[in-house]
Amino acid sequence: MDSQKEALQRIISTLANKNDEIQNFIDTLNHTLKGVQENSSNILSELDEEFDSLYTILDEVKESMVNSIKQEQARKSQELQSQLSQCNNALENSEELLEFATRSLDIKEPEEFSKAARQIKDRVTMASAFRLSLKPKVSDNMTHLMVDFSQERQILQTLKFLPVPKAPEIDPVECMVADNSVTVAWRMPEEDNKIDHFILEYRKTNFDGLPRVKDERCWELVDHIKGTEYTLSGLKFDSKYMNFRVRACNKAVAGEFSDPVTLETKALNFNLDGSSSHLNLKVEDTCVEWDPTGGKGQDSKIKGKENKGRSGTPSPKRTSVGSRPPAVRGSRDRFTGESYTVLGDTAIESGQHYWEVKAQKDCKSYSVGVAYKTLGKFDQLGKTNTSWCIHVNNWLQNTFAAKHNNKVKALDVTVPEKIGVFCDFDGGQLSFYDASSKQLLYSFKTKFTQPVLPGFMVWCGGLSLSTGMQVPSAVRTLQKSENGMTGSTGSLNTVAQ
Repeated sequence: MDSQKEALQRIISTLANKNDEIQNFIDTLNHTLKGVQENSSNILSELDEEFDSLYTILDEVKESMVNSIKQEQARKSQELQSQLSQCNNALENSEELLEFATRSLDIKEPEEFSKAARQIKDRVTMASAFRLSLKPKVSDNMTHLMVDFSQERQILQTLKFLPVPKAPEIDPVECMVADNSVTVAWRMPEEDNKIDHFILEYRKTNFDGLPRVKDERCWELVDHIKGTEYTLSGLKFDSKYMNFRVRACNKAVAGEFSDPVTLETKALNFNLDGSSSHLNLKVEDTCVEWDPTGGKGQDSKIKGKENKGRSGTPSPKRTSVGSRPPAVRGSRDRFTGESYTVLGDTAIESGQHYWEVKAQKDCKSYSVGVAYKTLGKFDQLGKTNTSWCIHVNNWLQNTFAAKHNNKVKALDVTVPEKIGVFCDFDGGQLSFYDASSKQLLYSFKTKFTQPVLPGFMVWCGGLSLSTGMQVPSAVRTLQKSENGMTGSTGSLNTVAQ
């Protein structure tokens, strides 16, 4: 019976997964259909714009040529009209002189005839008719303004759609996820010398496999990539995966997207658990500040509740990696007394994890480390066998030390601006680094027998956290040499129960 139930449960799980895949594919098809309709309308609109632009250019060229013909016509007409006017004037003067000469033939008196003959001779000598060029200054030929658009007509007849670049191919083997950066590499299926640039799109997701249309996050875009590789750096890995796709573009059109690739980007994300922090700590998601006025007027009320219910019962269950409890103020296991402590809201139960902590410049005292869930509300980090930390004291005297089980190891190194914390739960190692230089500050060797929570103590100042970080490559490399260390770490290395 039990085996049949298990088999049926597997069938149900398989069917549910298949239904989920089919629904995702239906969503993809509907989204694609909508995209075809929208993109077709956009392309038709762009085509109209291109032809309107072409018509405008042709109209402008035509107008320019018409103006040239009209200007040439006007110039030649003006020349011919001027020459015609001169000829008419010369002809009129010549006819008048001819009439005068004809009348002079009838003069009988010799003196008068001689006088008239001299006048006629002088006027003939000065007559414009004898100085005229009887050749037109311009011809009626306009063939130099003729056009032949046969070549252009052939070009227009060869108009066709611009070849669309093929979809690139992302090579998962060449892609790399490290140090909160992702390098994506791709190649073209065939050489295309008309490609101008590439567009990379990416988005975070908690779903493995192909991207979902109804995903919780939108695609983000990186444009004008000239090479076939791009690195996104400084990312916060607050999702399990990231989807990537690439498209190639020439001067006018973008090609289809590549097949999407999903890369794993899992890292530890946690906030500070304000529900059980000390009343004198002002806690926000990834920041904590000392508040000397915190909880005034509530101390006696809360203290009464705490004493009434104190029976050695461990703190209410906190969540494992990936989930968080609601923040409820006034919990009976709130840290109190001089335990100015706040824990992370996500337990570490396996694997290797890394986060960073930065203290305010004027912070007088703070601790950074991990603790079991059973850390008592009066306990201070490093003073029990269930907590490990490094402690910085800038009050009265400056000290920097590693603490565990109420044992202290002074550290002869400079306190860095930001501290990196590396926790290898399975390997039983807790190491602290200068987050900038990755110099090792101190390393605990132990065997974790319970899930641990990131722990922080702060007095007169504040701390800010950076989570969603991968274990840096430099830290992974240093682990090999660090594993051989004994010496200074040996005095605090224990197995906590």
